[in-house]
Amino acid sequence: MLVQREHSGPLRVQKALYPEGPDVCHAIVLHPPGGIAGGDSLEISLAVGAGARALVTTPGAGKWYRSGGRQARQSLNVRVGEGGVVEYLPQETIVFDGAEAQMQTQVELSAGALFCGWEILCLGRTASGERFSRGRLDLATRIERQGRPLWLERGRLLGGSAWLDAGAGLAGRPVTATLLLAGRTVDPDWLAACRALPVADGLLTGVTALPELLVARCLAPGAEAARVWLSAVWQQLRPLALGKPAVPPRIWST
Repeated sequence: MLVQREHSGPLRVQKALYPEGPDVCHAIVLHPPGGIAGGDSLEISLAVGAGARALVTTPGAGKWYRSGGRQARQSLNVRVGEGGVVEYLPQETIVFDGAEAQMQTQVELSAGALFCGWEILCLGRTASGERFSRGRLDLATRIERQGRPLWLERGRLLGGSAWLDAGAGLAGRPVTATLLLAGRTVDPDWLAACRALPVADGLLTGVTALPELLVARCLAPGAEAARVWLSAVWQQLRPLALGKPAVPPRIWST
């Protein structure tokens, strides 16, 4: 149950929904301006109590606009109480050519807590043929359990960099997506189920198990293909790892 909701500025949480019954709260994070401009700073904090479950998503694609030189920032801080579960599954983020963006994610897990989250990044407005030829996107993710790191990752994507087309980089794909399931030892059957999923033409995918962490990644020619594959991975993992059948948020169908 959603017990407290606070906001400052336009960023807010819409009404909580319970399509799975009272055990799981589905919440939508809404940013009415529709995008993040140079100089903007968004801070999202989620706190889930012991034994509680929440699935958080967004109503549509997020956008990082061309900045004009000023950096924009978004930070996500998640705290999950003992035995709690948080699923953070936003729709894709479109990084406009010329954006100067910084994205930070910090997840703190208590004993027995789980986190499942994804990020789908589209570099440039691919539907109109735009490429990410200039600008910068800095990424930092930290997941820890009781102060012990489970996952630390930092990255920097520079507009026009050779890395965007290199085989060891993004291989010419404008979309990169990652799903992380953290807090539980990965069963080999979970790994096999995810790896057996069909892969659309043009996608490069990989699924890896680390101590208390499953990582699923793909490079794609478009956001839709990445979203379809990540959704399929999530639908495989949810009953196996989180003990619930996959119930996609209603907003995904609108």
